[in-house]
Amino acid sequence: MGCLKNLLLLFFKILFTFILISIVSVLIFKWVHPPITPLMIKRMIEQKLNGEELKWNYQWVDLKKISPKLQLAVICSEDQKYLEHYGFDWDAIEKAFEQNKKFRRIKRGGSTISQQTAKNLFLWDGRSYVRKGLEAWFTFLIETFWSKERIMEMYLNIIEMGNGIYGAEAASLYWFKKHAYQLTKDESAAIAAILPNPRKYKANPCSPYICKRKEWIKQQMNYWGNKIDYNKYNENEK
Repeated sequence: MGCLKNLLLLFFKILFTFILISIVSVLIFKWVHPPITPLMIKRMIEQKLNGEELKWNYQWVDLKKISPKLQLAVICSEDQKYLEHYGFDWDAIEKAFEQNKKFRRIKRGGSTISQQTAKNLFLWDGRSYVRKGLEAWFTFLIETFWSKERIMEMYLNIIEMGNGIYGAEAASLYWFKKHAYQLTKDESAAIAAILPNPRKYKANPCSPYICKRKEWIKQQMNYWGNKIDYNKYNENEK
């Protein structure tokens, strides 16, 4: 009994420490911009092991310096319920669960922008249920302590947008030779179109498949009235 009690005590100590560290980390990144992320480190290690040229293009910019067209484009492409949900799109998760059960492995994640942000900032790349569980925890935390604008700002600065290209500013300069705030609707849709596999696809020039996705995203942006209104979401939350 004494051994079991000690093990339980150790478990709860570790759990408490993890919860405390994760909450503090989320609070820190509410204001602090990350100098690097686990995914960036992983990609550089992969490049080194494969004998490839080291590529790490990462430039942080504030949300106000990122075109609202790109902000809307990624919502239309990745998570159209972003302004409505609390981090999780349960319909998408249910569909993903059914598909994963069919293939008997995690083939589809059903991840929202909030989940992708949590994964890229705090966790490693992968499809295990352990990582998905941790992703859910950090998603809950950032939705609790951050605004939707901060989540979008973080997302658009740290996600992959090309091979060794991270964030909107680096992607804009790489693909279109201009700053993120200068992106047009067509260019924003092109970048959003490659997000499912940014190391495989090119935003410019786009392949027939990416061009087709781009046109679909632009159509969705039209349905949204070509604008994103964070204030409307904030008012609803009150």
